[in-house]
Amino acid sequence: MRRIFAQVRKELTQLVRDRLALALALLLPAFLLLLMGTAISLTVDDMPLVVQDLDGSQASVRLVDAFRASLTFHVVSWPVQENPVRALAGSRVRGVLIIPQHFGENLARHRAANVQLLVDGTDANTAKLVAGYAQSVVGAYNARIVTRPQDGVEAVVRLWFNPGLDSKKFYGPGIFVLVLTLFPTLLAALSVAREGEEKTILQIYVSNISAHEYLLGKIFAIMVVFAAEAAVLGVLLFTYFGVSLAVDPTPLLVGSILYAFCVAAFGVMVGVSIPNQLGAISVVALGGFLLVFIMSGLLFPIENIPAQLRWICNFVWGRYYIEIVRDAFLQGAGWSAVWYKAAIIAAIGAVFYANAWHSTRSMQLKY
Repeated sequence: MRRIFAQVRKELTQLVRDRLALALALLLPAFLLLLMGTAISLTVDDMPLVVQDLDGSQASVRLVDAFRASLTFHVVSWPVQENPVRALAGSRVRGVLIIPQHFGENLARHRAANVQLLVDGTDANTAKLVAGYAQSVVGAYNARIVTRPQDGVEAVVRLWFNPGLDSKKFYGPGIFVLVLTLFPTLLAALSVAREGEEKTILQIYVSNISAHEYLLGKIFAIMVVFAAEAAVLGVLLFTYFGVSLAVDPTPLLVGSILYAFCVAAFGVMVGVSIPNQLGAISVVALGGFLLVFIMSGLLFPIENIPAQLRWICNFVWGRYYIEIVRDAFLQGAGWSAVWYKAAIIAAIGAVFYANAWHSTRSMQLKY
């Protein structure tokens, strides 16, 4: 253990002396968490919507007022004589609501009173949101003016875990994991790849330090960096993102330790296998960023990924840590729901370490 701690001390000393690397390890992750947590949102508000009222009755005015009262839409009046499609063509609005003539009269006579909604379908996701929110507003309007039986069935919706539908509380933990996946892995890979590229690793090969001591020294040093980053990012989660622990923190603590080992072992494995800094960065960008960003459930549910690619998610280590973190901050199920996810992280980390050890040991034997 003395040699391992000496290796850890050497790695941390080099990191502290390199101010650029220290900023990469602590300041850039915090900036990325704030940037992505603020820029990505699940809710839509102040969406421009043109309303062309061809009726001008009290009923049509009340419908327009219902859209104005919604936080989702920013209603813009449109002249009756103008073609509303021009507003969509200019990309100034996302949708156009057209209220036809005799709208109020048809409502008064209990006839069908249809309105037309033109939606910009350039962005399919935004188009679905516009159509869905517009239907919700019209449904609420109908509920106020249409007489329904008093003994009818009424659905009462209750939102659990994130009742305010706050996007930051959903994306914050996920981006927390993404940042902790990228930067410690990158530092570990560059640390090892630099020694291979500059041939200073030959000193390790001819020394009496074993492959286990060399690798564990690197990994434990990166785990210390991981802990420092997690502390900085945790402060942002509790303050800016407004999350709080929903369960005993023990699963989160154990899962974080195992995940720190996993990402550090992955970075060391990449550095040992690719003794070139540019190549190591490319592999880390693919495995430590893109896979976790796209295939871990960070942006959208894994069930939405096509079945032909969904199997890849089972091997994405960030997926399981995201689920552990979200459980700790939002759902609160505890060990009963996350124990096997921690075990999977440990197993994947063990595979990474075994591959790194095999490569290092074989190279040491050559010398």
